[in-house]
Amino acid sequence: MNDIPARPKRRTGGRLRPLLGGACATLVAASSVVLVNVAHADTTRAAATTLKAAAELSGRYFGAAMGQDRLSDSGFLTIANREFDMMTAVNEMKPDATEPTSGHFTFSAGDAIYNWAVQHGMRVRGHTLAWHGQQPAFWRNLSGSALRSAMIEHINGVMAHYKGKLAYWDVVNEAFAEDGSRRQSNLQATGNDWIEAAFRTARAADPSVKLCYNDYNIENWNYAKTQGVYNMIKDFKARGVPVDCVGFQTHFTGGSSLPSTFQQTLSNFGALGVDVALTEVDVTNAATNQYQGLTQACVNVPRCVGITTWGIRDSDSWRGSENPLLFDRNSNPKPAYAAVLGALNAAPTTEPPTTPPTTPPTTPPTTPPTTAPTTPPPTGQPGGCTATFRMANGWPGGFQGEVTVTNSGSAAVSGWTARLTLAGGQTLGSLWNGNSTGTSGAVSVRNADYNGSLAANASTTFGFTVTGSSNTAPSDVSCTSS
Repeated sequence: MNDIPARPKRRTGGRLRPLLGGACATLVAASSVVLVNVAHADTTRAAATTLKAAAELSGRYFGAAMGQDRLSDSGFLTIANREFDMMTAVNEMKPDATEPTSGHFTFSAGDAIYNWAVQHGMRVRGHTLAWHGQQPAFWRNLSGSALRSAMIEHINGVMAHYKGKLAYWDVVNEAFAEDGSRRQSNLQATGNDWIEAAFRTARAADPSVKLCYNDYNIENWNYAKTQGVYNMIKDFKARGVPVDCVGFQTHFTGGSSLPSTFQQTLSNFGALGVDVALTEVDVTNAATNQYQGLTQACVNVPRCVGITTWGIRDSDSWRGSENPLLFDRNSNPKPAYAAVLGALNAAPTTEPPTTPPTTPPTTPPTTPPTTAPTTPPPTGQPGGCTATFRMANGWPGGFQGEVTVTNSGSAAVSGWTARLTLAGGQTLGSLWNGNSTGTSGAVSVRNADYNGSLAANASTTFGFTVTGSSNTAPSDVSCTSS
């Protein structure tokens, strides 16, 4: 069980990297390896009938995420085995799950998912090693060098167990704020080089696995957060910090979420010498044009190695009320499934580059990148507003929550602010699709720059994680519009 299952063979010969615009060739130097790349479209091949087979035609993967509870769900497993060739554990490989107390590791839940996946011919992505959310309880009592040491010991312990088994590891997750600066977390407080330290530790622990940085809201090239992450990866590659890939979570909220610059973003990151992947895809109401567009963006970029949806059926999703996945609750494929399948089948018959994992250098860290914050969302005419909370996922000492904000008035609004009160001892962790003020007690969340405008009776959602001594739901959930 120590070997990574081999990538299924493509249906046409040659290890070729695609270039847009017909048959041509170029030389690309990456990690001291020179690759000759030729692109061509094979108009004679038969169209694949599953997502994984269609992705494999161009050397990519199509994956999903699962929790341990799905191992007893025959409907889930049937689709997973038929359609997917990469698997990610939703929570079972996160820090709180793998090291609940200092120095005591537990891998049974993660191993159960890993074993099922590899027994069914899949590879596995590790998610995640260092994150401000879902930390072991004892981390919250540490700071400074003690916390830094705990992070390093955790990475070493987990990666030793999975050494040589995984295709990718999300080494660091969600370390940037929306304005492009570093997120102010307890890990950031250990020193600005904590991300670099995590990657160097990971590379020393397992030289064979590809090491990734993973984040949300970095799909739009013009967004400050995207630029902050880009500048960090550019700096890391320039100094030889061992980062091999960047994961774009791709949690889209519907009609305006697929940015016109998404392909440009993927291409620009790839040009730095890293693989790119769509790692946690879900789209409000499984909008067909959104799914088709994000898939097309990936297959148009040679270094985009694959796509993972965060669950399989709507009933598996942490955003279940938005019906965001490719299969409905009865396991039926949606129109978006056909759109994704078509885009995968139309991809050039080539393989993304297979640059080997980086090796650890010894250059000291530099100062953090700085990017000016974006302007705040606009405000508009007042209207009605209601906010409804849903517990998306819970675990001992924390939960994932979702708030649906609805314009209950008769006129459109162009801004909203939701308010909620966290229970004593709880702290707000990550938050997406909004901008928060406060991390404990009374917390307010203002719309992001892309979801403030709501027509009458329209709604949007934002999500967040909370850590603390309990998974008690927040109280006093309300909102106002502007």
